Amino acid sequence: MNYRHHFHAGNFADVFKHVVLGRLIASLQKKEKGFLYLDTHAGRGRYDLERAEKGDSRARVAEWPAGIGRLLTQVDLPSGVSEYVELVRRFDRRNGNLSAGVRFYPGSPWLAKEWMRAQDRMALCELHPAEHGALAAELGRSPRVSVHAVNGYHAIRAMLPCPEKRALVLIDPPFEEADEWASILAGLSDAIKRMPSCTVAIWYPLTQRARVDSFFAELKGSQVPATWVTELAVAGPGSTLSLRGCGVVVVNPPWQLDLEVKLLAQWLATVLAQEAGAGGELMWLVPER
Repeated sequence: MNYRHHFHAGNFADVFKHVVLGRLIASLQKKEKGFLYLDTHAGRGRYDLERAEKGDSRARVAEWPAGIGRLLTQVDLPSGVSEYVELVRRFDRRNGNLSAGVRFYPGSPWLAKEWMRAQDRMALCELHPAEHGALAAELGRSPRVSVHAVNGYHAIRAMLPCPEKRALVLIDPPFEEADEWASILAGLSDAIKRMPSCTVAIWYPLTQRARVDSFFAELKGSQVPATWVTELAVAGPGSTLSLRGCGVVVVNPPWQLDLEVKLLAQWLATVLAQEAGAGGELMWLVPER
């Protein structure tokens, strides 16, 4: 793959994904017993936003100012967003940025590590050699964190069920493969088959509505447990933006987390909107029984 997430790090999709991830982890931590956090496409864990603007061979339009950049200037951030923003600020300062803006942005692995407790454990999977090397250098020596150069979908079969008997699986692929949606469904099926109680979060881009709706129909047809989906759109369906929104499907969600996430999605839509038609929503695909 030629995918490099640093071009998109800190954009609105990252913001949404990381806020939802933070609330999932916080909800699971309402119980004292530890859990396994398994990230199937972990990336490098640390992103230089200045490098993202320069690109590998040509200058690029920075995406982070319309994402994390907007939150840094907001006051009275809601709970769930303020904790995330504070972690981003802390990470940026820790990496040496002393300016008012932000230069260094944490990926999902670093944020998850900061949210983890002593009884929780992390397994991070990244197949791309350069990304894996950077991830191992960033987090490879952290206690209760393991970094694996393996296919994340295969790791689901290898690592579940886990000794903790509780797990949160994040499936966040780059969507470069033609069969990515099928791989996601297969990975989800493996996770639920091997560990029926595990929570699975799936991030996806909002580019082709028909394909996403087809994915939802396949999910329902596969008889998954209770499942909801939350989406953030920064522009309406008629927008010409290459990425006008994103969503997160959550299978086996923590109890009543939907109420909190729906409000956060709506709030983020007002702050991160780029064109008319922006909005945040949450709907149940498979209701709780």
